[in-house]
Amino acid sequence: MVDSKEPILEDDEKEKVSLMIEHRLPWLVIGLVGGIALTLVSSKFEHLLSRNIGLTYFIPIIVYMADAVGTQTQTVYVRNIGKKGTHFLDYLFKEFILGIAMGGLFGVLAALFAFFAFKSVEIGVSVGFAMAATMSIAPIIALVVPAVLRKEHKDPAVGAGPFTTVVQDFLSLLIYFAIATVIIF
Repeated sequence: MVDSKEPILEDDEKEKVSLMIEHRLPWLVIGLVGGIALTLVSSKFEHLLSRNIGLTYFIPIIVYMADAVGTQTQTVYVRNIGKKGTHFLDYLFKEFILGIAMGGLFGVLAALFAFFAFKSVEIGVSVGFAMAATMSIAPIIALVVPAVLRKEHKDPAVGAGPFTTVVQDFLSLLIYFAIATVIIF
């Protein structure tokens, strides 16, 4: 008998492909809709980007690095979620500190590269602060989403990745554009 309070976890080795599609498709549709929304959000910053085209070149790395930190955090958390004695708030605090440390380090490195590559203090500062901020918050998002899914009796291994990616990408772009707007204007 299955405990109704626990999420039903997928077993890819035993499940039919049609059931796997049924479970995964909604999360990927959310990703597609989120990506379309991100395209529309980006278009609202055309004036900023056209004023300093160099900013556009750093969008992929800022989004990627935040996603990478979040994916590492989330993968380890989902792997450990079934262990007894996992204290969410302790885990969240440690991962937040890790995000700040990694964000600070990579923010400085990205800022230096951006400055020297484009000879622009504005681009360097914008990229550095955005990298630091997005990598700092990524672990929080990466932990909260699977915790909420688990609480809602959904398999965090199936839904957390796509949903977290959309949320993190959205926040990363908004943070980057907000920082760049403040610095450039």
